[in-house]
Amino acid sequence: SLVWAATPGMLFQEDKQTSLHPLNLSWVFGYNSSLAVHSLMDGEDRVLLYVSSHTVVIHDILRNRQHHLQGHRNVISCLCVSEDRRWVATADRGPDALIIVWDTFSGIPVHTIFESHPEDGVRAIAISQDAKYLATISAGRVQRVCVWEWTSATEEPVCSVELRPDFGHQDYVIFNPQNPHEFVSNSKTQVIFYLWVKVSAQDEHMTSLLSLQTFKTMVGHFSQSVFHLNDSQALTATSAGKLVVWEPKEPQAKPLNMRATKLVPMQKESLTVLKVLESCIVTGDAKGQVKFYDAQLRFLTCYSHSKVGPIQSISFSKAPPDPPGASPASCMASSQPFATSVSLTLNRNFILSTSDATVLHVATDRPNFETVMEEAKQAVTAIACHPRQHLLAVGSHDGLLKVWDYQQTKYLVSRIFTQAGIQCLSYDPEGYFLAAGFTDGSVHILDAISLLSSCKEFRFSHGPVTHISFSHDSEYFATADEKYSVTVYKRVLQKGSRCWEHLAGLYSHYKPIRSILFGVQLDSNEPRLLSLGEDRWLVEYDLNRSSKDHLVVLHKDRIEQSAVPLCLAWYPQFSNESFILTANNCYKMKLYNTTTKMCRKTLLGPTYGSPLEKIQILPTANITDPQKHYLVYITKDKVGLQILPVDGNPHKSSAFICHPDGVSDLASSYDGCYIFTAGGDDCTVMKWEVNLNALDAAASLGGEDLLPFYNLLDGGREGEFFRELEDYFYYVQLRSHGIDTLESRQVSSHIPLEEIPSVMRAMGFYPSEEKIEEMINEVKFSRYVDTGEQVTEINLGDFIKLYINHRPAFGLSMTRIQRAFQVLGYENENGDKVIDRGDLLLLLQHRGEHMTEDELAWCLTTLLGRQPAGGGSQSDPYNPSGAAALTEEDIPTEITAEIFTADILGLPVAE
Repeated sequence: SLVWAATPGMLFQEDKQTSLHPLNLSWVFGYNSSLAVHSLMDGEDRVLLYVSSHTVVIHDILRNRQHHLQGHRNVISCLCVSEDRRWVATADRGPDALIIVWDTFSGIPVHTIFESHPEDGVRAIAISQDAKYLATISAGRVQRVCVWEWTSATEEPVCSVELRPDFGHQDYVIFNPQNPHEFVSNSKTQVIFYLWVKVSAQDEHMTSLLSLQTFKTMVGHFSQSVFHLNDSQALTATSAGKLVVWEPKEPQAKPLNMRATKLVPMQKESLTVLKVLESCIVTGDAKGQVKFYDAQLRFLTCYSHSKVGPIQSISFSKAPPDPPGASPASCMASSQPFATSVSLTLNRNFILSTSDATVLHVATDRPNFETVMEEAKQAVTAIACHPRQHLLAVGSHDGLLKVWDYQQTKYLVSRIFTQAGIQCLSYDPEGYFLAAGFTDGSVHILDAISLLSSCKEFRFSHGPVTHISFSHDSEYFATADEKYSVTVYKRVLQKGSRCWEHLAGLYSHYKPIRSILFGVQLDSNEPRLLSLGEDRWLVEYDLNRSSKDHLVVLHKDRIEQSAVPLCLAWYPQFSNESFILTANNCYKMKLYNTTTKMCRKTLLGPTYGSPLEKIQILPTANITDPQKHYLVYITKDKVGLQILPVDGNPHKSSAFICHPDGVSDLASSYDGCYIFTAGGDDCTVMKWEVNLNALDAAASLGGEDLLPFYNLLDGGREGEFFRELEDYFYYVQLRSHGIDTLESRQVSSHIPLEEIPSVMRAMGFYPSEEKIEEMINEVKFSRYVDTGEQVTEINLGDFIKLYINHRPAFGLSMTRIQRAFQVLGYENENGDKVIDRGDLLLLLQHRGEHMTEDELAWCLTTLLGRQPAGGGSQSDPYNPSGAAALTEEDIPTEITAEIFTADILGLPVAE
């Protein structure tokens, strides 16, 4: 098999085959500095293994190449590596948590454990010296410890035990290297020793026993524990710089009845890492020092550097092979081999990782620490791609700004801003300048190559700057901040050099601003500026009429009725009409005429677990067909591609998990070959290679014309739902011709536009009056720009597309009705959220799309199946004198969400 034939180093020798996915992870910048970094190779070779978000990265530093182990959908919470560095076990926390064992020689996942700890995932993991067993500790409030024999086919643990909450939250575990049936774990305050024994060696499926004992001591917080070289003791490092020595009360009782016998003060600084390496005990501390001790805890040597931060992990290069003729027995026979063993240990190079996201290589024959990686210590929130070169700027909340050559994946230049964190970045269209917005509200204009300041910093925002954008001619740039204001800057000449000065600002929104966007006027080359907020207002500014400290609003349009718009982009020109594209929190994408701001089309967007957060049109430098365009987007945790024009076909879209804990920013290379995503708190940036042919192939396989839309209907083309829709469609034709007529009828494939609302409601979709107007206008003006004529009817195929694109993405939701009652209602004596009957009638008549009293009475009469009181005529369908009698008899005084849904609306409520 590929696994058993694999050899060290072959992982990078394989030729990369063209992937079948539209997006392929190409490189990862940054890593999770709270987890260990492991050295996989010997001597001077620097092949590192570390975790970046939900991906394991095997990084050949000297040859500048990476291999990615992908399989987790949640952020990896812990990992461990076997003694021979071949097997790596990783685990995560969150829904559908996994434990995966990987072969580092081939990169193949050899074993996956599903639902190991289904409640909260895994907090800590360890692998035995013989690489046969795994020990895991769950991450929940009540922790469970399990032992797994991963080399067998069973999916059940060999044994498990539930820990009492008073044991503290155990966050570290390690096996006894000399006995895989013993292991130890610790929390900040307690240490637990374990011994597991199979009840029946013949039947591995029988229940197994797991024994434990705990001990307490006030010596600072525990960090890590290990078993001593002599196998009769254990050690625990503490934050007070001490080592706790544990020994059994009786030798035969080990590891049960362990007790603290010594407290050895080693140093003043906190001990963060504790390892046993052959004949030495190794510690790492908060001051960046690595110290070696012999078995009697006598000091041997120390490695330190003034610029090294608190040590997070230490990983040594592989042990050199034993000399010819040597054996463990001969080594134990005299003290000279022991001294040789200590000497060999002290001469082994090692990799350090620190809690401030720095990885260093230490060669024991040289005095210097070599920095291998130095990454962001805090959230990475801003990325930007150069408009003409292969440059990527990355900004983080610790003030670090780095520029990479993403084609060669080489770090070029950096600058640290100490006063505030970087929140957003943007290059000007010519690529000469880089604008950076900060968490303290300041804006810096930097030289794009040297990162030196080109202008004096601006401080006109009253909150963290969230967005920054340049006009196409670089005459203006604008910012948006967390205080809901838009600020505009205009280019000027200062001492013969280009710079910008503050023009004006305006509090143009009352909720967070989601996008600011420069464009070009249709009839000139003048720039135009728009901003979009969660307050549902699309604001356009008049830059020509704006003056110093006076920003003029040209138009202000409310573009959504109830949904919240989340992002904005200029739509490519597919026809004579120009559009603005938006996406909202109801998974809908909308096209608005750039001049009138009329909603011209509503379309079903990608539905991958969360709405679109940001969108960009993919640059088309490498696309031969000028009419082919693609959209790049991010959701809460995914990055995706969408074929344009958007039409609601789900097969034209594809998405991949990029940052499970949240994506903070998105950028595209100038040639459209790469997409970059920033992960915020996971401190990583991922580079994705674009394969548009794969996306086009997937769309073709999904079918053409109406086939993808038929599949979105319940039961598809042959289902009952479609047949019912056909029946309604033709019934509308009968009604439009007159049901009682005796004249011959002309059967048509179209129905009048005014009948659209009736058929929509008959199919279970209940649009508001504004949505009805949008649907009718969408069809009515669909050909107006090209032909100058309005459409007056719609066929069945176009109606199905209209229905699919406008109906709620996930159907009717009881949760939304309950949320409305939470806001509008009050809590009655039974603890239920209710609305008073009179208040409900008043709300329906005076709020939202308010109804007249006659309309409300007619609706209630129809819904409750009652005839109008007093035999009212069609023009007066409800007699007001009978209204009170109707409501009192059929509607209770206090209405719950369930009563409103089931008894009044007549909709089914799930049990």
